[in-house]
Amino acid sequence: MKIYNTMSRKKEDFLPLIENTVNMYVCGPTVYDLIHIGNARPMAVFDTVRRYFMYKGVRVNYVQNFTDVDDRIINRANKLGVSSESVAEANIAEAVTDMRGLNCLESTVAPRVTREMDGIIEMIRTLIDKGYAYALNGSVYYSTRSFERYGVLSGKNINDLTAGARVEINDEKRDVMDFVLWKPYKPGEPKWDSPWGPGRPGWHIECSVMAKKYLGDTFDIHAGGEDLIFPHHENEIAQSEAANGKTFARYWMHVGYINIDDIKMSKSLGNFFTLREVAKAFSYEVVRFFILSAHYRSPINFSDSLLQAAKNGLERLKNSARLIKYAVENGNETPLSGEDAVNYEIAEFVRRFEESMDDDFNTANAITAIFDLVTFANTQVSKPVSKTRAMSLLDTLTQLCGILGLKLLNDTQADTSEIDALITKRQEARKARDFKTADAIRETLSDKGVVLEDRPDGVRWSFK
Repeated sequence: MKIYNTMSRKKEDFLPLIENTVNMYVCGPTVYDLIHIGNARPMAVFDTVRRYFMYKGVRVNYVQNFTDVDDRIINRANKLGVSSESVAEANIAEAVTDMRGLNCLESTVAPRVTREMDGIIEMIRTLIDKGYAYALNGSVYYSTRSFERYGVLSGKNINDLTAGARVEINDEKRDVMDFVLWKPYKPGEPKWDSPWGPGRPGWHIECSVMAKKYLGDTFDIHAGGEDLIFPHHENEIAQSEAANGKTFARYWMHVGYINIDDIKMSKSLGNFFTLREVAKAFSYEVVRFFILSAHYRSPINFSDSLLQAAKNGLERLKNSARLIKYAVENGNETPLSGEDAVNYEIAEFVRRFEESMDDDFNTANAITAIFDLVTFANTQVSKPVSKTRAMSLLDTLTQLCGILGLKLLNDTQADTSEIDALITKRQEARKARDFKTADAIRETLSDKGVVLEDRPDGVRWSFK
């Protein structure tokens, strides 16, 4: 398996520190509001990465945090006249709802910043003791120039950054590139006691502390959005490696930006959408399928027309699963002549899927392999087939789609019994030559999106 490592800017063979175990940290959302579609992309992508490792028999320790103290949370709380804690709690619950909607597996650990203050204070103290940070008037700053490797992830040169940096009025930092580890208390903000006075942590320190606590000083994969490469992930490396004296993360994975009609998503441009509102229009599973239809490192354009195309593609997969399921239920009890050769053809689709996923989790190519399997499977079940062969096709299709977090049959299970009952009633009406009732039932099924095919071996149905 090869993974593109942002650190080296090339694909590398993936070799975990511990055999058959992957330790993985994913930067989670800041919970000041409902999560947006930009948050949804890393959630869906890295959940799929996790699922593929599990498919390969690998144990995954998957840590995804919630940032539950932040300027935006505080501002929202003050505007609403409630506590920051209540804003964060409410939006964490909403985020969990959205993540379940996307069919993301529950994290092994889902830490929150506000519950990690002892570790945050301890790491800040270590950085001060080692000469990488300094306290000043209740604040603590990281001395960026003290870390020789600064810029190793982003490729940025600190001198170039300094030349282009804005100096804020009354900025007390020793260097314009230094960043805050601890902020002093201000009225209207939450606070925690510390050796430097009451206050709260800066943004970057939180992930360094949570990753260390739950995955160790060095772990396999650190993941997040491309927008986090600088300064967030760059600063994490500086903090963690200075404090721990060890390599922080061995592989860095970043998803590309989401654009809205070819323009980068931004609240200031008014092209900002929450996952919840998009899911109401198209469904969570369509959003997930849309996200995975492109390679995770590529920018992805977000529009109604592309979401509709994803919806149509997903429906094609579901229709195939229903057709195959029908063949499982109504196929021959014994294998038919020539079916043994089909096993080799099914295995080839699986090989192509795995080859794509082993190549830096290329879900776009993996989906192409699945659609080719669908074409093959539909051809197989359009003629007499055994229950055993149909089950092999269905198992393979559902397993590969399951790795992508797609459930092909779950959304219509409740409706299937009703559809089958209506088809049986229609068949009875036709036998009784009650064609008016039979036609009315066909119309009812059509209104439900069901297409009937009368065949010599019975009635087959699928969704439009």
